[in-house]
Amino acid sequence: EVWNVVFSQFDNDGEGHYTELKQKNIDTGMGLERLACVSQNVASLFDVDTVMNITNKVSEITGAKYEQSDKIDVSLRVITDHIRSATFMICDGVLPSNEGRGYVLRRLLRRAARHGKLLGVDHPFLYEVCDTVVHENEGHYPELRERQAYITKVIRTEEENFAKTLDAGMKIYDDMLSAHKAQGETVFSGADAFKLYDTYGFPIDLTVEMAEEAGMTVDQEGFKALMEEQKVRARKAREALGDLGWAGIEFGKDMPATEFVGYDRSSEQGRVLALVADGELRDELAQGVEGILVLDQTPFYAEMGGQVGDHGTIQGPNGTFQVTDVQKNKGGKFMHSGKVVSGTLSVGETVTASIDVERRKAIMRAHSATHLLDAALKKVLGDHVHQAGSLVEPDRLRFDFTHFEAITPEQLAQIDKLVNDAILEGYPVATEVLPIEEAKKKGAVAMFGEKYGDIVRVVEMGDFSMEFCGGTHLDNTAKAGPFRIKSEGSVASGVRRIEATVGRLSLDTMNRNQELLFHAAQVLKTTPGELAAKAEQQAAEMKELRHELEKFKSEASLGEARQFLTAAKNVGGLKVLTAIRNGMDANALRQMGDFLRDKAPDVVAVLASANGEKITFLAVCGPEAVKRGIKAGDLVKSVCAICGGKGGGKPDSAMGGGSDLLKLDDALATVDDFVAEKLK
Repeated sequence: EVWNVVFSQFDNDGEGHYTELKQKNIDTGMGLERLACVSQNVASLFDVDTVMNITNKVSEITGAKYEQSDKIDVSLRVITDHIRSATFMICDGVLPSNEGRGYVLRRLLRRAARHGKLLGVDHPFLYEVCDTVVHENEGHYPELRERQAYITKVIRTEEENFAKTLDAGMKIYDDMLSAHKAQGETVFSGADAFKLYDTYGFPIDLTVEMAEEAGMTVDQEGFKALMEEQKVRARKAREALGDLGWAGIEFGKDMPATEFVGYDRSSEQGRVLALVADGELRDELAQGVEGILVLDQTPFYAEMGGQVGDHGTIQGPNGTFQVTDVQKNKGGKFMHSGKVVSGTLSVGETVTASIDVERRKAIMRAHSATHLLDAALKKVLGDHVHQAGSLVEPDRLRFDFTHFEAITPEQLAQIDKLVNDAILEGYPVATEVLPIEEAKKKGAVAMFGEKYGDIVRVVEMGDFSMEFCGGTHLDNTAKAGPFRIKSEGSVASGVRRIEATVGRLSLDTMNRNQELLFHAAQVLKTTPGELAAKAEQQAAEMKELRHELEKFKSEASLGEARQFLTAAKNVGGLKVLTAIRNGMDANALRQMGDFLRDKAPDVVAVLASANGEKITFLAVCGPEAVKRGIKAGDLVKSVCAICGGKGGGKPDSAMGGGSDLLKLDDALATVDDFVAEKLK
């Protein structure tokens, strides 16, 4: 089929009844790729030149020939199709992940990688095909060539990560398959499929495909049941940690959702709709009781979209409630968590809800700066950057985003500068409520994976940033104050995190740093401007002093070594000596030992140093002593054993340790006897 012609004449209600349309029409269309098949006189899309060139590249890498066998053709076509799709998806900003379109990309790459295995390729290879895909399509999609290096890197990284688990996973799969077949089963269990998914990252469709090749089916219903159990366990775990708070509670169908009036008001009257304490609905809360309060309207922002909830007070006619957190449940009720600090509050009372204005301002500074950071990241790193999570606290923000490689210091500096330039520019911050399609036409950025209604709130900051957002913001970017990046790093595969401060928190840090700067300058008797030069000068002087000190200590220890030689005992014609020099490190002992060995060819010496509860031994033997059968390794081993330790080394130099300080003198006293015994 190349060309469709559809005559629309009836409306089918699904019940077998056909009603003739008032306006009949003809719908016609021709598939471009199908026409290419006709023009080139080939049997399928895979045989069209632009696609076949990709297949030829795959054949070149794998050594598999097209039309050699049906099995090989299937693998070549899967790889060709999937690498084409993956290349375009990554170019459009999609990155491999475990959810959404990122999971689709991951499944495509992993299935293609497995078919490479079936063709005998045991190393990452898909990334090598990228150049051919780009070459065949860059005429109409020039952005492919512009982003080729990035696309190649993403695919190679995903291949390498999957390769680490594929071999181990395939072995487990083979064992599972053998076990099923040994029992005469034709269904691969859902439990085994889930284990492959959960432990080794095998998408279910990959397991289904492999099982079908082995003549089996997969219990996909069992797999889905286990997936659901895992989700339930995860939800319960989050509840146990308090992450969901009261998000699941419902206060009755008749209770209206809370109206949020906090975009332009910091204080507002409202009526108490419900009170909760100890997990139960109450008519009244008394002083000292911790609980949850629900109002019909509130200026308090509930934690959403990464922005933390407001703090403040709710003042009733007979008591005061201190708010320390606000969450929104599924029914749209804002649940103010806190404690009654005086008097009582009752259901039905009219109260005045007032937020902590200074705290809200600090949160708004951080939230507006988060939007500026998102825009700056896209400008510096590319349009593939998408928000993957955020946390907005008073004057502090954390922003997770999709990006597949480390950010260079130069890029980080550029991002920091762009955000601060946007703050200094003083862009007005405008908010507008629009139909979602109109907002998209304006160019507003939506967070992938978020669910939006028909009407959305758009926050626009000059021509620098425009995003969907329900949070609270400044009215001008200049009010954000100084923006400072505190850290940047990876938090997951393809996801990076920036933490930053704004406003007073940045100012406090800058002031502390300035105080430290002035203090350091005062200590070094210089000015802040000359501090770096002064510090370098001091460091050079310290290095020279350390060098002179080490030289002095070395000369002093060598002087001691000369004295040791004059006091050495004569044992069978060899100079035998022992000495304790507490506080010396291993290098100093070794230097002294080398001097003794080189100075006196007939020397046998054991030096010891006690540092705390640890003893370090060094034994050296001159060339003449070694010729006569005295080996430093054997000697130090014998001495260390007496002090509860071990040692060893070469015939002319060996080291060891011990821990029994009380036996140190006894150990050294055995050296003469050891030498005399060896000389017999």
